[in-house]
Amino acid sequence: MLVLWLVFAVAAGIKFWRLAAQFRKCPEATSKNTEEFRKTLERIWAKNQQRAQWST
Repeated sequence: MLVLWLVFAVAAGIKFWRLAAQFRKCPEATSKNTEEFRKTLERIWAKNQQRAQWST
C-alpha cells in the first residue's frame, strides 16, 4: 500500500514540475494571458448577470 502512495506522489510531483516549468519559461506571456483570461471571465460574468436580471 505504501508503494502505491509513493508512486502516486512521484507522479504528482512530476506533473507539477512540468506544469510549473511552463510558467517559468515565459512569465511575461503568462501574466498577459492571465489578464486576458480575467477579462474574458468578467465579460462572461456580466452577460450572466444581465440574463439573470431579464429572467426575474
